[in-house]
Amino acid sequence: MNNGNHSPDHQSDYEKHNAPLHKEVSRHQDLLEGINSNRNARIQNPLYGIPKETLFNDVDKFCQQEGFTEQNHIFRKGALLAQNPAKFEAYEELDEADKNVIRREKSHKWDQPRSLIWTVVLASVGAAVQGWDQTGSNGANLSFPIEFGINDAKTDPNWSTNQWLVGLVNAAPYIASALVGCWLNDPMNQYFGRRGVIFAAAVLCFIGPIASGFTHNWEQLFGCRIVLGVGMGLKGSTIPIFNAENVPASVRGGLVMSWQLWTAFGIFLGFCANLAVYRVGRVAWRLQLGSAFIPAVPLMVGVYFCPESPRWLMRKGRYQQAYRSLLRLRNSPLQAARDLYYVHRQLEEEYAAIGHSNYLTRFTQLFTIPRVRRATLASFVVMIAQQMCGINIIAFYSSSVFSDAGYSPLSSLLASWGFGLVNFLFAIPAVFTIDTFGRRNLLLSTFPNMAWTLLATGLCFIIHESSSARIPLIALFIYLFAMFYSVGEGPVPFAYSAEVFPLTHREVGMGWAVATCLFWASVLSLTFPRMVGAMGHVGAFCFYAGLNMIAFVMIFFLLPETKQLTLEELDYVFGVPTSHHIAYQGRTWLPWFIKRYILRQKDAHLEELYHLEEVGGIEKSEDYVASAPGAMH
Repeated sequence: MNNGNHSPDHQSDYEKHNAPLHKEVSRHQDLLEGINSNRNARIQNPLYGIPKETLFNDVDKFCQQEGFTEQNHIFRKGALLAQNPAKFEAYEELDEADKNVIRREKSHKWDQPRSLIWTVVLASVGAAVQGWDQTGSNGANLSFPIEFGINDAKTDPNWSTNQWLVGLVNAAPYIASALVGCWLNDPMNQYFGRRGVIFAAAVLCFIGPIASGFTHNWEQLFGCRIVLGVGMGLKGSTIPIFNAENVPASVRGGLVMSWQLWTAFGIFLGFCANLAVYRVGRVAWRLQLGSAFIPAVPLMVGVYFCPESPRWLMRKGRYQQAYRSLLRLRNSPLQAARDLYYVHRQLEEEYAAIGHSNYLTRFTQLFTIPRVRRATLASFVVMIAQQMCGINIIAFYSSSVFSDAGYSPLSSLLASWGFGLVNFLFAIPAVFTIDTFGRRNLLLSTFPNMAWTLLATGLCFIIHESSSARIPLIALFIYLFAMFYSVGEGPVPFAYSAEVFPLTHREVGMGWAVATCLFWASVLSLTFPRMVGAMGHVGAFCFYAGLNMIAFVMIFFLLPETKQLTLEELDYVFGVPTSHHIAYQGRTWLPWFIKRYILRQKDAHLEELYHLEEVGGIEKSEDYVASAPGAMH
């Protein structure tokens, strides 16, 4: 087992604070081994099977060490709930009021504290900056190239070179995010916390767009968009982590994917702003680019009204502050104590299995520690798939695409506005399906539909320009594409990547994931104008239709499900070897699907990949293992 190289001088705050507790991990060696090589696909609770007396003794030691002696009775009850949440009705330690709290938690899962909702929504406002910027440059593409002497229309003698320059300016924020901003995430989070990094990102996202509106050549515009990109990388790799660490597992996907909802809303607002300033003359593009600063303002002002991430505070050994944060993020002290103690015990196992590291070794461990490496692969797949699907050829260049299809400049902006509206409205249903239908199933059900709608869009460009059907059909298929994207690949990648890494590697892992996404977004932004010039719209759209099907295959074989498991329980999901996961999909799930839904064999039986019997305190039995709710339905 690779625990990383570290000296006492480089020990984390968590390690120093909890050194005495690490001496007890020998009795958990079988569980720890499962984190890195979980060949039985058993998802385990670190409290599972501990006798009540031993459990209470452990809780008492924890409370004494962390200064919770006055709350000892609450932590005892919380530990029982964390150990066997399915058996809470049988615990004599819980009074009727306690049991009502847990009953309501299960029956009203969306009834969350205002502080939690405020935290998730406000932090997700940062996503609107990214969406607004995409559409600001989308509208500005109709005029700023002419203003700066880099007209990319074929009427210009240098149109081929200019297409690359326009693409470079549009790609600048994503280049800066992928190469700088995302990688600053880890060290800055170590020192400033989640809220401090979000504030710094908001400042950069405030300065960058405003400066863009005052530029006098494409080089200056490129530089300002680089500044914006650093802020985008910081917030894009921190806010989803912040949200994922704050919300309970039962609604984590729905609340964390508000990132995508706000991105879609920012795209829509950006198109609204494009239309609002369309008739102001030559400065329209300056206002279109500059207006992207607006959503950064509430983010800067409001982020310090949110509680800091309890998991980040626990890693720093600040358990009292972590408990105060959880009291604001949960409906009762009992739930706060349960979650604090459960995360504490899982962190012990996580650190013992994975070890401690500095920034450099944390990055290398993304590819060397088996459990972390599988999360790295999964986040790479889901993030690169977001670019392979082709959404950003529409988000970045829809006004140009509609203009090339035969729309007037105003009609192009109106059609793009319609795309933004569809993208936003159809992101809303995903809030309610991502935690029930699942991340993986949303992706597998929408990628084939994105493929055929892009293919249809490209083929519509074959229709002669004189045909009245050409323009509305192109818009129709682009809107259908946006619908499928918004309920699948739109909300999943950032929510998924924010939850798959262990706390020890969450910042650098999310930096990797967002850098992957934004690097390929920059490649797409840079190459699409030239791709259209070389291949035409038919070739470009058909090319991305093919990439959708490649992404579908990658997701099918390489992406585990994560719905409704705690962040710590996901250690065991990603303990399953990738080869085991691939073999299950090809040899077990696919034959079952063919028998059940193609051959209509109602007696077809699916053997589940994951065994969840130790998560909810359910006693292990052959019947349960055979019928356990798996991740691959």
